[in-house]
Amino acid sequence: MKELAIQIMRCVDDKHQPGWLECEFIDAEGRRHTLVDKVPIFSGAPLDSNSKYPQMGGVACEILNTWHDPPGRELVRITINRPYHVESTDKLSEFVVLATQLSEIP
Repeated sequence: MKELAIQIMRCVDDKHQPGWLECEFIDAEGRRHTLVDKVPIFSGAPLDSNSKYPQMGGVACEILNTWHDPPGRELVRITINRPYHVESTDKLSEFVVLATQLSEIP
């Protein structure tokens, strides 16, 4: 399983357990995407409104395709819909990102 690196920007709700976080990443075309979901989806740390932000996190993803663009960058089409049914605030779940944005989930 792979994980897309994201930037955790803030806690949007810590009145419920688990709390909810707002996160961002930039795709291979330079577009910023925002994700909002429960803390355990993005981090193993006990984050809340008192935590320091931004900080690094990750979201599990599945690789759909890989290729190289004309400048030679390795691009990867991923879905964050599997395994945890995550989508962006724009209702997107498939993205093209740089391979360097992905890592193995330990």
